[in-house]
Amino acid sequence: MKKILFPTDFSETANNAFIYALKFANKLQAEVLVLHVYDLPPISYEGHATAIVEVFETIELDKFENFKDQIPSLRKIAEDNDLGYIKMQHLLKQGDLIHVIKEVVKEEEIDMVVMGTTGATGWQETFFGSNTGSAITNVSKNILSVPNDAKFDIIRNIAFTTRFREQDKEGLYEVIKFAKMFNAKIKCLAVKTKNFEGTEELIEQWRQEFEKQPVEFFVVPDDDVKQTIFDFLDNQHIDILSMVTYKRSFFEELFRQSLTQKLSYHSKTPILVLHE
Repeated sequence: MKKILFPTDFSETANNAFIYALKFANKLQAEVLVLHVYDLPPISYEGHATAIVEVFETIELDKFENFKDQIPSLRKIAEDNDLGYIKMQHLLKQGDLIHVIKEVVKEEEIDMVVMGTTGATGWQETFFGSNTGSAITNVSKNILSVPNDAKFDIIRNIAFTTRFREQDKEGLYEVIKFAKMFNAKIKCLAVKTKNFEGTEELIEQWRQEFEKQPVEFFVVPDDDVKQTIFDFLDNQHIDILSMVTYKRSFFEELFRQSLTQKLSYHSKTPILVLHE
């Protein structure tokens, strides 16, 4: 059985992303591993080893009790969305968030990670702070990043950004799998800047290779890549934006901008980050 990892801090943002995890689990016939990670606070050591151990034990017990109390609320979310039958495991781990995620991905042979991108304990920093590289490039599985304002609806249109590199084809084939699960269409976008290297012949080769797939190609001449993508999301009614990890720095800039400037539609679009 496939496995979806869902790291949570039990915030509203995380609970919202949980619905996406459940929906994808349903389509993938996967189980969901609910992961809560906590870290122990720094405590100065001044010869009171026993007292420090007691403090840590108290903290860990408190975290466990809180974790246990939150599980029924997740089950209710599943039941309210008619997905109460989805198999779930619950993991409580102490340590650094990114390190633990990488560890669990490896140990549990995770197929996909679904995360909320803001929240009480700093999911925004996870993606846009010093841990961005770790979260996006070192977690060697596809990551569905669900912004705070995203609301799950029928997935009809998935955007995929490309520069028509050979490496992009693997990513597009991966997106096709997701699209077919949801009976969705893929809108493949290439922004033709002055440095664009794709030839008409190359673009036509792509069209022919994917002509029997639910893929439509759009080549838009513009040097403002970010704004072109934003407009594309709007005009094509995109439900999920997908891109591969070679755009990691651009992904960071793109998503941060949509959050800070409160772009009404774009901040509601989940991003599926694919690995080359």
